[in-house]
Amino acid sequence: MKADLIVGIQWGDEGKGKIVDLLAQKYDVVARYQGGHNAGHTIVVDSKTLALHLIPSGILNKKAVNIIGNGVVVSPEALIKEMGQFDSLEGRLFISQSAHMILGFHIAIDKAKEKLLGDKAIGTTGRGIGPAYSEKIARSGFRIGELRDIDVLVEKILIYFKQNKPVFDALGIELQSKESLKSELQGYADKLLPFIANTTHMIWTFLDNGKKILLEGAQGTMLDIDHGTYPYVTSSSTISAGACIGLGINPKDIGHITGIVKAYCTRVGNGPFPTEDFTSYGDKLRENGHEFGTTTGRPRRCGWFDAVACKYASRLNGCDTLSVMKLDVLDGFDEIKVCTAYEIDGETIDYMPLDLDRVKPIYKTLKGWKQSMGARSLDELPKEARRYLEFIENITQTKIGMVSTSPDRNDTIRL
Repeated sequence: MKADLIVGIQWGDEGKGKIVDLLAQKYDVVARYQGGHNAGHTIVVDSKTLALHLIPSGILNKKAVNIIGNGVVVSPEALIKEMGQFDSLEGRLFISQSAHMILGFHIAIDKAKEKLLGDKAIGTTGRGIGPAYSEKIARSGFRIGELRDIDVLVEKILIYFKQNKPVFDALGIELQSKESLKSELQGYADKLLPFIANTTHMIWTFLDNGKKILLEGAQGTMLDIDHGTYPYVTSSSTISAGACIGLGINPKDIGHITGIVKAYCTRVGNGPFPTEDFTSYGDKLRENGHEFGTTTGRPRRCGWFDAVACKYASRLNGCDTLSVMKLDVLDGFDEIKVCTAYEIDGETIDYMPLDLDRVKPIYKTLKGWKQSMGARSLDELPKEARRYLEFIENITQTKIGMVSTSPDRNDTIRL
């Protein structure tokens, strides 16, 4: 049995949570493979809204096992708070013993460095994601499995503090005392030790036993550390290949890959965004789509669908199908634009250049429609909306498998 995978195709916030929640009802295992609590999945079920940041979106399926993989950086404090939304998670949630922890000083470093960058700041969420991943690569991080021996872990962190004191002093960061640190870590251990496991071995066993597994990423392809709009990216591999590293599986273990896109584009933070609309149309997209960050509450930058970026990301991830989210947000627009190519230095290109800041979008304008909200079949969609979906399919060279027409789980068209 192979594991199916869901991946964001744009700059994150595509609506992966709804699709994972919808699909998770038929999966035995849902596993998250990268990112941290900078991610936010909003799920609406029976008019009740849940915001998940670390716990996989399959948690609403009471029969599913949910795994936080080794590629995720885990804030124990944030995870414990999130777990408090649910009655009992034992036997349903497991955390990789190899996942690295985000501690208080990581958050302090993140915020201090962003402040120093001034108007050249990356636009991070300030949740310590980058510093935690940096230490992981520098081989000086702290893994959640180390909560099994608090005394040893405390001494390791104190040595780290001593080695990096000049850096902390320069950034104006005050360090914890030994007593405060030990008390904090013991509190984490008391709550999290029952959930810490060798999740790689677990997933191998599930695969060998024919269990249905769904792999879930965070953020989106255009924020990938290698293939995104560097340096305005996140600190992990957000693409489908990142699942292999972030869970300990091999490429042959991956089956169907679903790319998630909005029917338009959004971005949070700084960095290039070719189709960003600064007119009232952009404001209307933000208002109609309630485009404010699940994690930060920051207003998202909004613009038209970028088919060049989508085609690039679909190929990069090996997408079998696309799921188009928030089609209903485009209700009421007389005209809808799609970016079909870029202009750079007087040349027209249909691929992603290294310097995305310098491109100008070339648009195809399509006729809009009045009402798609709540549609659950293609026949219920206006003909203009159907033509819009067909146009996206043709230009991205990727089939559309699902279309979402409202935040509700059931307002989804399966093709």
